[in-house]
Amino acid sequence: MSDFRQPGPPGRRRLDGVRENVMETAEHEDSRYEAVRSRDARFDGVFFFAVETTGIYCRPSCPAVTPKRRNVRFFATAAAAQGSGFRACRRCRPDAVPGSADWNVRADVVGRAMRLIGDGVVDREGVAGLAGRLGYSTRQVQRQLTGELGAGPVALARAQRAHTARVLLQTTGLPVTEIAFASGFASVRQFNDTIRAVYAATPSEVRAAAPARDRASRRAAAPSAGIPLRLAHRGPYRAGPVFDLLQREAVAGIEEVSGPVGRRVYRRTLRLPYGTGIVAVEERPGRPRTGSGGWLDARLHLTDLRDLTTSVQRLRRLFDLDADPYAVDERLGADPRLAPLVAARPGLRSPGTADPDELAVRALVGRAEAERLVQRYGKALDAPCGTLTHLFPEPAVLAGAEPHGTLGALAAALADGTVRLDPGADRDDAERALLALPGLDARTAAVVRTRALGDPDVAPPGPAVPDTWRPWRSYAWNHLRAAGEWEQHR
Repeated sequence: MSDFRQPGPPGRRRLDGVRENVMETAEHEDSRYEAVRSRDARFDGVFFFAVETTGIYCRPSCPAVTPKRRNVRFFATAAAAQGSGFRACRRCRPDAVPGSADWNVRADVVGRAMRLIGDGVVDREGVAGLAGRLGYSTRQVQRQLTGELGAGPVALARAQRAHTARVLLQTTGLPVTEIAFASGFASVRQFNDTIRAVYAATPSEVRAAAPARDRASRRAAAPSAGIPLRLAHRGPYRAGPVFDLLQREAVAGIEEVSGPVGRRVYRRTLRLPYGTGIVAVEERPGRPRTGSGGWLDARLHLTDLRDLTTSVQRLRRLFDLDADPYAVDERLGADPRLAPLVAARPGLRSPGTADPDELAVRALVGRAEAERLVQRYGKALDAPCGTLTHLFPEPAVLAGAEPHGTLGALAAALADGTVRLDPGADRDDAERALLALPGLDARTAAVVRTRALGDPDVAPPGPAVPDTWRPWRSYAWNHLRAAGEWEQHR
C-alpha cells in the first residue's frame, strides 16, 4: 500500500478496514467477503471477486445472489481475474467501475505504471516504452506488477482494450473491424479472441446485449454525433465547484462552459497521440448523488478512434472521477476545522487537467495571457466547432516563439523533458525541476503538482497544515477555497 496511508480515527466502521488493507494478506479476505455480502459499492474498483462455480467475476456491489464464501476468490484487478480464466459479469459490468483511487495516491513504480497504462502507453509504445518511462527494466516492471496486482502490463492493457471495445460496440454503429483497431488490438483475430475470453460472447453478441439506452442512442445517432459515454464515479460527487472552477478558468478558443448552473456543459479541445478531439461533459443536475455513485454524461468527437482510451483517462483525471470520497471525507471530517466544510460539501473533488503541459503554462501565466498565447501560437482546428477553434500551443512552439523569461524556461524544460508531467512522472523529481526554473515560485509548483500530476496530498503554500489532513491535503485545500476560508488561513 501507499506510504501515504495513515491510520484512521478510532471507532471507524468495520468495513473501513477493507479500504486500507484490501490488497494486503489473505487475513483480510473475510472483510472483503463482508463487503460483497453487503453489496457495498464503496469498494467497486478497489477489488474484484470471482465465483469458481460459475467462472464469473464481479464488482463488490453486484446485485446477484451472494455466493458461498468457499467458492469466492479475490483479485486486485479485473485483468488478474481475466488472467485466471474468469469472464466479466453481464449484470454488474465490473470492467466499467471507477479505477482504484490507489493509483492516484501512490507515488511508487506500481502507481506510476498504472497511470501510464491507463493513458495507453503500452498500446502505443509497448512494455519496453512503459519500462523506459519508469526508469526500470521490462523484467522489473513485469515482476512488480505481477507480484502485487496479479497481472503484468500486457494483461492490464488487454483488459483496458476489452473495455474500450465493449463501449464502442454498444454505443456506436462502427463496423467491428474498425472497432478492433480503434481499441488498440493488433489484429481482428486477437480482438475476437479477447472479447470471447472476457465476455464469453462474440463481438456481435456483445453489441446485441447493449442496454436499451445504448441501443436507442446508437440507432438515433448520426455518424458525426460522436461517442456517448458515462464517466462513472464512486460515492457522492460535488459537481458544482468543479464546473465553477472550469468556468472561471476557461480559456477562449480551447474551452467554453455554457448553460445554467446545475446543467452546465463544459467543452474543450484535446491534443491526443494520434489526432485531436473535442469533448463535451455535462454537469449533473440537482443534489450530488450520495448512494452507490453515479456518472457524468460526456460525448467525444475524435479524428482518430485509437485515442478513445487515452481521452477518457484524461477526462477522468480532469474531473477526479477515480477518487475515493469516503476515505477523503472520513479523514478530513474528523478535523474540527474541516468537519463543517466536509459536511456542507460531501464528495468535493480535486480537479486535475486534460493536458499537464498546458496546465503548467496556464498556472504560470494566468488566463488572460493564456488566451493571447492560444490566439497567437495555438494550432487552428481543421474543423472549428462553435467557439472552439484552436489547440493550446505545444511547449516546443512556445519555447521557440517566446524563449525569454520564466515562460520560455518552462516551455523549453517541458519540450526537452527536463520537466516531465506525464502520468508516470515522479512527482518529487518534477517539483524539484520546476523549482529550479528561474522565476517559478513554490505556489505555482504546488498548483502544478496538485493538478497536472494529480497528487492528492499537496500541502498548500503558507502556514503549516495539520498532519491529520494527510494523505488528502489537496482536498483540504479545495474545501478551504470553496468555503472562502483560504485567505483567512494564509
